[in-house]
Amino acid sequence: MNRNVDKIIAMAEESVKKHEIAPGKYRRWLWQSEKGNRNLDSSEYGCADAANILYIIGKFPRDPEVRKACIDELQSFQKEDGTFQEPTHNFLHTTAHCIAALELFDAGVKYPLTYHMEHFGTPEKVREYLASLKWDTDPWGQSHRGAGFYAAMILTCDMPIEWQDAYFGWLSENNDPITGMGRANHGDMEIRQHHLNGWFHYMFNYEFTHRPFPNSNQLIDHCIDIYDKKEFLHKYPWGLGCGFAEIDWVYAINRASLHTGYRRQEVLDYLRDFAEKYFDYWETIDVETDEQFNDLHELFGAMCCVAELQLALPGEVKSRFPLKNVLDRRPFI
Repeated sequence: MNRNVDKIIAMAEESVKKHEIAPGKYRRWLWQSEKGNRNLDSSEYGCADAANILYIIGKFPRDPEVRKACIDELQSFQKEDGTFQEPTHNFLHTTAHCIAALELFDAGVKYPLTYHMEHFGTPEKVREYLASLKWDTDPWGQSHRGAGFYAAMILTCDMPIEWQDAYFGWLSENNDPITGMGRANHGDMEIRQHHLNGWFHYMFNYEFTHRPFPNSNQLIDHCIDIYDKKEFLHKYPWGLGCGFAEIDWVYAINRASLHTGYRRQEVLDYLRDFAEKYFDYWETIDVETDEQFNDLHELFGAMCCVAELQLALPGEVKSRFPLKNVLDRRPFI
């Protein structure tokens, strides 16, 4: 494969510029929805996603005044209990996402994470909380919480090794030995993809702390089987939209096979097959009207996928400036 993604990078950069309201202030959407429920002002996800996209494409702000404006705006969204809250995501996701964006600026939060320390601050509380999640019925949505509290705290709270061992120990001990994704006996296998989408969020926590994934080979087998059987259930045809579902599969199969070497050449062939179709899709996007492309949060997920494909396929996905996956700097997207 020989693909140049500079056009995609230019599209993303221009979109971020359109979402900018003032230095450091970004909206998530450009226009209102039919329901009238979109916040068109500067927002948590607008600012965090803009920072993430600019980091990926090598256009991260260097001017000290602009960086300060970005930091100030992100910090302004934090509540006194340490959380960040907005209506489209669970607050544990929002908190992790904003803290991870601040980390790109080598910056931190304004208030300590008192809520997190109260609810997740001991190994016992970590294990209890992970066990309480709805691994059967909502593995994807619940992963925003189970991965989110860890990502926020590891970046902010200087958590001890014993606390981290409790987190990864519980996840590894309870990981499904058949699929390598989610919790053992985790329910309906007709929605394997949603268990994969959820497990991806835990995987980047493992990767950040240089810990081995449990049952990687089984995970690879099932990622390939899902692809072969086209068992992707999403709001748009998988691989033909801007969002996060694609990075979940690409990251999971690429990183797991890098860890163990299992079926590595086959994995690369699958990634090439997907990449060709995915990059063809980008040629069809109407940047003026496409709802997903013009949602900075969905665009961020898509740009993570482009970056991971470039990493997975050295020399085959080219750009003038090499893309950087934010997950190789800190956890959480």
